[in-house]
Amino acid sequence: MNNFLPIAYFQNKFVPFAEANISIATHALHYGTGAFGGMRGIPDPQNAKQILLFRLDRHCQRLSDSAKYLQYDLPADKIKQIIVDFIKKNQPNTSFYIRPFVYTSDLGIAPRLHKIEKDFFVYGLELGDYLSAEGVSCRISSWYRQEDRSFPLRGKISAAYITSSLAKTEAVESGFDEAILMNSQGKVCEATGMNIFVVRNGEIITPGFDQDILEGITRDSVITLAKDLGIKTIERPVDKSELLIADEVFLSGTAAKITPVKRIENYQLPENRPVTEKLRQKLIAITENQDPNYQDWVYPISLEE
Repeated sequence: MNNFLPIAYFQNKFVPFAEANISIATHALHYGTGAFGGMRGIPDPQNAKQILLFRLDRHCQRLSDSAKYLQYDLPADKIKQIIVDFIKKNQPNTSFYIRPFVYTSDLGIAPRLHKIEKDFFVYGLELGDYLSAEGVSCRISSWYRQEDRSFPLRGKISAAYITSSLAKTEAVESGFDEAILMNSQGKVCEATGMNIFVVRNGEIITPGFDQDILEGITRDSVITLAKDLGIKTIERPVDKSELLIADEVFLSGTAAKITPVKRIENYQLPENRPVTEKLRQKLIAITENQDPNYQDWVYPISLEE
């Protein structure tokens, strides 16, 4: 059962979560004309009256960019201020996840983006590990990732997640934890809500933006950390066969953080994952504001008046 934070931001004001409701005729509900973000917050291990958000500015900018696909002008600075106020009003005391969402809020039935009302809401829920930190099993999905020529994949558009939902259910109902999607060219793309990385011979390989992936913020963080740690990182197309002989494979995302992959189809991957573990521990230290070299990635919010 989800434990939602008590206060939501809805229709330009803060209201009890239970009162933040939309009509069954809402345009975005029918056509997937929405875009969302997702970010984690944790209580500061050194200060219980302070919340830490990971890469808040980057998340706000990506949502602002996603809103542009809906012809909605929503400045990143406005999103940021609302999220800060949202946290102060909710006073969370455990790890949580924030879901800001932009959408066509009109009650019309014509599929369009022009001359239609848009709105923005924010809610949150308590959230621990989304995937097992011990590792997950993955299958290659029979569903393929959309193409950028028919879908704005650089935005987190809600309609895109029908493919993720189909792939996730297919994977779980066939005995796996997660699915890996291929793109239309038959190359490895991403998981249902995470980017994917392959480690071979001490080097990291990951699909580039030309492979129809989402511009993941945790993905960007992993690439930066790897370079800073002196680990060679290559962005290029990845073949399915490379996954099966990889030294390590891991997934990255806001909800998943860094999650190792222990099995793909019927191929067991090595249990020793030195690169994955080094990056995972580094990212944990940064999100807990324990690494002075990356303090600009952590946004502290005081819960005290």
